[in-house]
Amino acid sequence: MAERDAAAETAVRQCLDLGAEESCVVVTDDEREPIGEAIYEAAREITDDAVIVRYPPGETHGSEPPAPVAAAMADGDVVLAPTTKSLSHTRARTEANEAGARVATLPGITEEVFTTGLRADYESIAAHCAAVREQVADADEVRVTTPAGTDISFGIGDREWRSDTGIVHEPGAMSNLPAGEVFVSPETADGTFVVDGTMMPHGLLEDDETLTFEVEDGLVTDISDDEIRQTVEDAAESVGDAAYNLAELGIGTNVAVDELVGSVLLDEKAAGTVHIAIGDDAGIGGETEAPIHLDGIIRDPTVFADGDAIELPTTDGN
Repeated sequence: MAERDAAAETAVRQCLDLGAEESCVVVTDDEREPIGEAIYEAAREITDDAVIVRYPPGETHGSEPPAPVAAAMADGDVVLAPTTKSLSHTRARTEANEAGARVATLPGITEEVFTTGLRADYESIAAHCAAVREQVADADEVRVTTPAGTDISFGIGDREWRSDTGIVHEPGAMSNLPAGEVFVSPETADGTFVVDGTMMPHGLLEDDETLTFEVEDGLVTDISDDEIRQTVEDAAESVGDAAYNLAELGIGTNVAVDELVGSVLLDEKAAGTVHIAIGDDAGIGGETEAPIHLDGIIRDPTVFADGDAIELPTTDGN
């Protein structure tokens, strides 16, 4: 498939910058094999030291892969992992990075997400990330409003804004693919956010469907949706208020994503959107550990940094 092959070329050449003298390990599973094979074939065109390893899908996101898979990851210069369940938060991924590998995980990747999210120019995405980050980096307060009813303010405090550019060129670096966002784990938040894009377990919401969340002192105090409320309550049984933590504010910068498709992995990267997450933020600069991280994508936001509206990237690249 031409689109799949082109996406694989982008991942291997532009995002990971695989060299002819480097080794490449492609980790996939029985349900993502076609994407894994496309990436492997792209890698084979560059280096003779390319391998593909496949195993049964993990039980949950964060499940460790079999020991031989983890060993292969730690021995590679470049690792790409299109898998059903995420390897992002596994010891295997961490140990591969610690050994110096450049790692890109593609959790839950589908054909549509792969070909849409990786048809972009990632150098352009990196530039959009830099432009957004420059506008928000020094702000003490960031406010987000939308026509659907979002009006929420975030106290950034000493937390650092981060960029997920998809450019994984340095030893030990790691990124999700598709990529394209600038994000922060705020110290506190107050207000209301209304999700009108994508959020699990619902996927892409209907045009007239919204999910409303009330936030006070950095904690979600009310959730309009029964299923999401139950998920958070279940998590709270083991970690208490940490499950209600307002974990993340993210701004999408992937200008190739011109419509939401129902995949959080892709839709949170869509240029001109904002996503807000509940739960764990320990991996993104915060201090709260929880067994959930629930992202909700918000359409048509206006983002203010210390009262000044910032310029968001749009899908036409402007």
